[in-house]
Amino acid sequence: MTRESTAPVLPPLRGRVQAEAPLAAFTWFRVGGPAEWLVRPADVDDLLLLLRDAPAGMPVTVLGAASNLIIRDGGVRGVVLRLGGRTFGGVVRDGDGYVAGAAALDTTVAEYAAADGLDGLAFLSGIPGTIGGAVAMNAGAYGSDIAEVLDWAEIATPEGLVRLNAAELGLAYRHSALPARGVVVRARLRAHPGDPAPRMAEIRAAREATQPVRARTGGSTFANPPGQKAWALIDAAGCRGMTLGQAQVSPLHCNFLLNLGGATAAEIEALGEAVREQVRARSGVDLRWEIRRIGEPA
Repeated sequence: MTRESTAPVLPPLRGRVQAEAPLAAFTWFRVGGPAEWLVRPADVDDLLLLLRDAPAGMPVTVLGAASNLIIRDGGVRGVVLRLGGRTFGGVVRDGDGYVAGAAALDTTVAEYAAADGLDGLAFLSGIPGTIGGAVAMNAGAYGSDIAEVLDWAEIATPEGLVRLNAAELGLAYRHSALPARGVVVRARLRAHPGDPAPRMAEIRAAREATQPVRARTGGSTFANPPGQKAWALIDAAGCRGMTLGQAQVSPLHCNFLLNLGGATAAEIEALGEAVREQVRARSGVDLRWEIRRIGEPA
C-alpha cells in the first residue's frame, strides 16, 4: 500500500502511535499488510480525542483478538485501533454480573464467572475473541449469544461516550448497529448462581474434537443460513480439504479455512469465494461471510 505521506495527521495522543505498522502477527491467520497508523490509546479520554479530532474521512478500524479476521495483503488505510491495558482489559464483579473492558478475552470473563460460582456465561469459553468484538458482532456459540446476557455497553463516539442496551444496539444474528465510528469500551454482562464448570468442560472438549484450534485459522468462516449449517452445505458441495496455494478448507471442520504456512490473504479470501461458488452451484444457498475482511489488495 503506497502512501503519499506519513507526516503526522492525528491529534496529540498520549498513547502509542506507529506509522506503517505490521499487522499480520496480530491475526490468527498470520497474514496481511500494515496499518497506515496503528494507535493504542492510553485511556478512554485518549480514544475520545482521537475519534473527535481525527481528520474527516479518515477510516477507523478496531482490531481485537483478530480471531475472525482477514487483513488483505495491501494493508489498512487510516487508523487501526488496538485497545489494551487495565483500562480496556479489566474484568470487575458487579452484583450478579461483570463489567468487562472491550479488550478482555471472552474466555477470561467465563473463567471469572466460574470461579465466583456464577452461570450463564459459559458459552464465552468457546469464543476466541474479546468482549468488544463479541458485542460488535453479537458473538455466540453453544446455544447462547451476547444479546441474551448484555445489560449495556459503553461506546466511544466522536460526540462522546454513550451507554446503550441490547435493544438499542439492535443485536441480531452476528450483527449489531453500533453508532457511526463507534468503539466499544466496556460492557456489563449478567449471570446467575450456578456451576458452569461441567458445561465449560464440555465446550472445551467439543472444540478440541471438532475444530482446528491449534491451526492458523479464523474461526467459523460463513454464517449459518436460517435452518441450515454452513459446514454441512460446504461438505455436500465437495469442498472439505480443498486447497488454493497454501490455503485450505479444514479437513476437520469444513467451515474453517487454514493457512498451511505460507498463504497470502488473497489466497485465503479467494478460497473462501471458491467455496461460496461451489455451495451456490450445489444447493442454491449464498453463504454470507462471518469472518471480517478488511484492507486493500496488494
